[in-house]
Amino acid sequence: MRRSLIAALSLLALVAPRVLPSQERGATALRELTDGLSSTVRVLVIGAHPDDEDTQLITWLARGHRVETAYLSLTRGDGGQNLLGNELGEALGAIRTEELLAARRIDGAEQYFGRAYDFGFSKNAQEAFAHWPHDTLLKDVLTVVREFKPHVIISVFSGTPRDGHGQHQVAGILAREAFDLAADTVKWPARRTDGRGGWNVLKFYRSARFNLAEPTLTMDVGEYSPLLGRSYGEIAAESRSQHKSQAFGTLQRKGPIMDGVRLEATHISGFSGAGEKTLFDGIDTTWARVRGEDPAVVQRIDALLPVARAAVRSEDYRAAVRALTQLASADPEMNERVCRRALETTRGVAVNVLEPCSRSRDRDVSLTSMQRRAARAAAIAAGVAVEATVPRELATLGDSIRATVVLYNRGVDTLRYLGTELARWGAQVSVAEQTIGTTRIAPGDTLTVRLKSPGGTITQPNWLASPRVGDMFASGEGRAPTQHDTVVVTLASPTAPEAPFRVVSPVVYRYADPLRGEVQHPVAVVPPVSVTLGTTAEYVHANAAIDRVLHAELRSGSAKDQSVKIEVAAPAGLRAAPIADVNLPAWGTAVVDIQLRGKLAPGAHPVSVAAIANGQRYTTGYTRIDYPHINPRYLYRDATTTLQAVDVVVPKASVAYIPGVGDNVAPTLAQLGVDLTIVDPAKLATENLSRFNTIVIGPRAYESSAALVAANGKLLDYVKNGGRLVVQYEQNIMTQPGMMPYPITLARPADRVTDENAPVRMIGGSVLTTPNRISERDFAGWVQERALYMPRTFDPHYGAALEMNDPGETPNRGAILVAPYGRGTYVYTTLSLFRQLPAGVPGAARLMLNILAADAPRTTPVP
Repeated sequence: MRRSLIAALSLLALVAPRVLPSQERGATALRELTDGLSSTVRVLVIGAHPDDEDTQLITWLARGHRVETAYLSLTRGDGGQNLLGNELGEALGAIRTEELLAARRIDGAEQYFGRAYDFGFSKNAQEAFAHWPHDTLLKDVLTVVREFKPHVIISVFSGTPRDGHGQHQVAGILAREAFDLAADTVKWPARRTDGRGGWNVLKFYRSARFNLAEPTLTMDVGEYSPLLGRSYGEIAAESRSQHKSQAFGTLQRKGPIMDGVRLEATHISGFSGAGEKTLFDGIDTTWARVRGEDPAVVQRIDALLPVARAAVRSEDYRAAVRALTQLASADPEMNERVCRRALETTRGVAVNVLEPCSRSRDRDVSLTSMQRRAARAAAIAAGVAVEATVPRELATLGDSIRATVVLYNRGVDTLRYLGTELARWGAQVSVAEQTIGTTRIAPGDTLTVRLKSPGGTITQPNWLASPRVGDMFASGEGRAPTQHDTVVVTLASPTAPEAPFRVVSPVVYRYADPLRGEVQHPVAVVPPVSVTLGTTAEYVHANAAIDRVLHAELRSGSAKDQSVKIEVAAPAGLRAAPIADVNLPAWGTAVVDIQLRGKLAPGAHPVSVAAIANGQRYTTGYTRIDYPHINPRYLYRDATTTLQAVDVVVPKASVAYIPGVGDNVAPTLAQLGVDLTIVDPAKLATENLSRFNTIVIGPRAYESSAALVAANGKLLDYVKNGGRLVVQYEQNIMTQPGMMPYPITLARPADRVTDENAPVRMIGGSVLTTPNRISERDFAGWVQERALYMPRTFDPHYGAALEMNDPGETPNRGAILVAPYGRGTYVYTTLSLFRQLPAGVPGAARLMLNILAADAPRTTPVP
């Protein structure tokens, strides 16, 4: 019973880095929780990516109508772009995962994920299913549906070509298939969905928020809440603004905001949906729906609910605690009988597994949700606060860290302390070690408990603990779990001594930041020694003398100083200079320079590093991803860098580089030997541009920098005076008058070539011949895509160098455009060089060097 109890309660503790404005506390939170005790209905919203959610509808349901609401994202958004930093791929997926969890803390919904890796834009469902095996991903969706057990599913997408993105179409298709199949235990027995039995979803809707002439049901999701003093639209905007990596900060609009859904199917006998007024017409949303399953428990709930609501509204908190604690234990056998969560290890990853529920699953899930809400409300009414802190953020793998739990009784009654437990992955891992003070806590008093938090498992994203299989993660589907430690404190109130209640709190390291104030971070378990190399791929010149220094970073995860020996495995043709042993201070870091000399033939050559300390060999390390609006994440990788030896000629030019977003291009140019200077766009107004032969603007830099837009006139004058300006891909901003020397147009949606293996046809121009002759071989081995936001049409002054298209589509010549402007040359390229160069694609390096030296003929033929 104890383990399943902890598992249920630990779902309450999604660790937040800070208290957000919409995370209500005190009487407001108490009223919200109490009002939600009578709701027994559940809604699941399904989309493809983190930012596909209908945040306004989710907030209106979860916060406005106390409906238990969840959002299922098939992916973690790994294939998107990043306007926050330079992380891409799986690292970006970790950021966007945390941004979704931050959003859910505001709008009150739960979060689920599928195992699909976002491989980038796709143009139809067929292309997307070529990356994601249909039944594998359908299994994920069905598993979530059978676990969450929604009465209503709302699909964000239609599942048709009108959705545009192929991954959106897949989400719409699988949402409907899950509605149709969730109750079918013949085609989909419980063993295929991790032991979760069939579930009959009652209604299926599709979102119509972008076409309000289409819905069968509309609602004002901008409804004002006198209790909160804000509208649900304002709260939704705050939730939506957590997607900072996608630059989705939005205004908090007041006033009506209309949203709509269209009823597509129902499993309610005799219900057609004609004239429906709410999402739940035809569904009993009260406890009467399950009364026949357990009359005694429902009768008890019916008797206690009005007492609890009346006590809260009259601010009689003694009476509220008495009623709420009794509701929190309305069925004392629930934790043994209902949806127990067992701990299972799959490929070394701890995951929660839902066991089949006995009796009525609807009744049991509804009761579990109600008891969780009642327990939270009881803690607020009793005036209990719990702080669980540790002296540092890191804990050593295989060791333990001491946690201090302080209970504050800020209420009016003396409370009886019954015990503290610590949980990780929903399972008990430690019990209280030392109690300081009496077990009876009078008003105004505190009680301190000390316990050990064992460092048994490295802290890392559970979906990244095993390698991907194609474009599917090996694990990570279902409810977003917390690997972080939580404490569960059990107390009893004198008003209801027979009904103990529990308070859940995350275990955090807290410190004061001079600008941000209090900052809280969850504890992370790390190895005693972590070793990483700064890059995963670097360019070197083939068949030429190499003198390259790689930087290995050592991180200590130990309270003791360590002597570390470094071993380097270099490829044939390179030798590493001897490296002295390194003194790694406790919890400190050290950077080791690894000097490599020799020659390499063209091709990929891995270099690996190992750190040996205390008889142990360490070959992996972590990168810490940390932004103020999310919890830190620790991503592990092998200490290996692939040296890509390329046969290239580097133009003799002084190059200025203005970074864009998600932009790791500049370091690759430096590796190739380009004479490079990084220029801050804010300093362009005073910068002497004439000292540069070429200026390169990073991807989407104009969109992210008002200073760059303001300086665009100066940059065009630089071209007129004989300079060379290279602009990497932007979006619609480039169609605005004056942004480019000559106009272009973009289609909606913009043209792109998503097949990284699509044939490329050479048209001509110096960009294909000088200083490196480009051939079809240079387009081999590209990743994710070829080009994006390609101009559909362009002014005749531009000369096109390449032509490409996805299968079955019209060829597009907008990948590289070169135009004369004054005495200089203007180059616009929509090639995804920001992905290819950091990946070490050889042809991308040769092509980029040519772009840096591109010259337009003074007369350009009309394309």
